[in-house]
Amino acid sequence: MRTLVTGGAGFIGSNLVALLREEGHDVRVLDDLSSGWRENVPDGVHLVEADVCDADAVNEAARGVETIFHLAASVGNARSIEHPIHDARVNVLGTLNVLEAARRGGARRVVYSSSAGIFGELRTLPIREDHPAEPDTPYGASKLAAEKQCLAYAKLYPLDAICLRYFNVYGLNQRYDAYGNVIPIFARHILEGTPLTIFSDGEQTRDFVNVRDVARANLQAALTDGVSGAFNLGSGTRITINRLVEVMQEVSGIRAQVRYGSARAGDVRDSLADVRAAREKLGYEPGVRMEEGLAEYMAWARGAMGPAAAAR
Repeated sequence: MRTLVTGGAGFIGSNLVALLREEGHDVRVLDDLSSGWRENVPDGVHLVEADVCDADAVNEAARGVETIFHLAASVGNARSIEHPIHDARVNVLGTLNVLEAARRGGARRVVYSSSAGIFGELRTLPIREDHPAEPDTPYGASKLAAEKQCLAYAKLYPLDAICLRYFNVYGLNQRYDAYGNVIPIFARHILEGTPLTIFSDGEQTRDFVNVRDVARANLQAALTDGVSGAFNLGSGTRITINRLVEVMQEVSGIRAQVRYGSARAGDVRDSLADVRAAREKLGYEPGVRMEEGLAEYMAWARGAMGPAAAAR
């Protein structure tokens, strides 16, 4: 299979590229390296260093590919609240560029990386795909708009579009970002011995899913013919933030300094994915347990984000 991975030098994208290569597929990467890392792109993989908002570059990168995995994005609720125009430019207009490139280049499928942020405050748990979509942030709104674009193109053209709604993804290659996922933020504080802050009382819950499971789901989506639609992608389990910190301390052997702060705007109280649709339609089966995934991640983070690495 000839593939293009937008955002392929980033956290999730690099794990997907590695899996595609391992499975013998031809891979091309488009990434502007604003949040990705050149070292994440393996030798032998062609990197197009360009912005997903550059339509000409996207068209050229997509030429001759069968499947486009669209992961390039401006990610995060807090970032989108501070930079809503940038968020919309990348997530909405960038996705339109990818869809147009797929249509013009004759790609058969687009696998789009969406987010559980489209749902907003949750009314029921676990969350099914038909849960009301009422995003609370520009980020959630932009990801929902991009989903609708993908599914509209699937109706208009001979193009399958599968939107994977990620819950809280974590794992190898996930570096610290002040706007990013809580796990690398906590990991950095634990490894540096600085206090970490839990917002609210810490009893809020999240569905954390390992990036290895997410990469595998992307590949399975690409190999599933005749399916278009949106699918939740989580672990189907949840953990409190307080317990998350406990596990991270246990697997690292380091005791953390913990502080508590006020709840943040845009944060939901509880989250849990119903993954039955992805299991039935895509053969998705999350297999990495939280303790296993966190132990693997903390071991990696010691080298990538520990005090010596942070000082470089």
